[in-house]
Amino acid sequence: MANIMDYLDWRGDLSFSQSPFNEVDSLILSQLVYVNFDYIVPTKWNQASVTIEEAANRYFSMYSEEQMEQMGYIVRISLPLLRKLALAPRFANVRLSKFGNIIDLDSTKQFAAMHVALDDGSTFVAFRGTDNTIVGWRENFNMSIRMPVASQYEAVCYLEDTVGEGEQLLRLGGHSKGGNLAVYAAIMCKAEMKERIVEVYNHDGPGFDKKMISSEAYQQILSKVRTIVPQSSIVGMLLEHQEEYTIVQSKASILMQHEAFSWEVMGNCFVRGESVERKSEVLDQTLKSWLTKLDQKERTSFISALFHVFEVGDIRTFEDLGRTKWQKISQMVRALNHSAEHKAVLMKSLRLLLKEGKEIIIASRKKNNNTSSEEVRMLE
Repeated sequence: MANIMDYLDWRGDLSFSQSPFNEVDSLILSQLVYVNFDYIVPTKWNQASVTIEEAANRYFSMYSEEQMEQMGYIVRISLPLLRKLALAPRFANVRLSKFGNIIDLDSTKQFAAMHVALDDGSTFVAFRGTDNTIVGWRENFNMSIRMPVASQYEAVCYLEDTVGEGEQLLRLGGHSKGGNLAVYAAIMCKAEMKERIVEVYNHDGPGFDKKMISSEAYQQILSKVRTIVPQSSIVGMLLEHQEEYTIVQSKASILMQHEAFSWEVMGNCFVRGESVERKSEVLDQTLKSWLTKLDQKERTSFISALFHVFEVGDIRTFEDLGRTKWQKISQMVRALNHSAEHKAVLMKSLRLLLKEGKEIIIASRKKNNNTSSEEVRMLE
């Protein structure tokens, strides 16, 4: 089935005045912001901008094929999209600006965003999702403990710092954590700015805690939020949601459905799915049930123990896990064995996760009179 790359072949010659901005355009721009545009797209304090075509030319002149092969997975899969956008009349002259990129280990913050000025006079503010850095994933885990996390606070500051006074309409969006940041920024920004927001796209991003979704600020923006998830969504089911989902079909399976390039496209929209698949519901129920059994102190201890192991092994990205040699793995195992407290916390939490999963699968089996071998394997 076709995806966002095929969409550019089909409709990349149409301007936004000929074919208005749509959900597929939003996913494309939400994926584009994963590219490391440092020193290519002007920063948030600069009034300059570059077209996508100019950005692509600079990018592929700056980096060799060998250098690009060493980049993180999410960047590598986004580079063919950048090439194709530079050749598509719909996007080639779209202007990029206000690029901000922050990795802060001390405050556990991973954040990036940029402005995309469209030829219909509106501005799309794209927020980056979680990249391949361990600090980015730790921040995701921290959402289960407290809100706002550092990147959510940064998203509001970024929006208010970079959007000037004016009449232009705003669209916000992002993929994965980027979708959560887009919604959070829309909820918490100034009232004048909130009125100019037309839509907020959350592409398979997590929700919020119960306090947030019951707040007046959340309710004010709710009608503008468009949450889009694949049929086997995992990330997009996390935490609490009140808005309705748009469910789309993906050509991938389970966790890989989170990848934007797997979403099926027909014309100017995604191919709709009938419902979230059962295995996704089982995992979602398992995680939510597991979290309810852990108080805030236990969640904090679990996260500290898990990421302590990565720190000992000097694991900064998921690519490091793949490149880690046996000596580093041995160091990580020894560190865990030498810390009885960390080891006990991890084992207790993981045993509880397995227990909750099995109980939910059994309950699901009774309700539906069957269970698939795939559901059992998920938690074996």
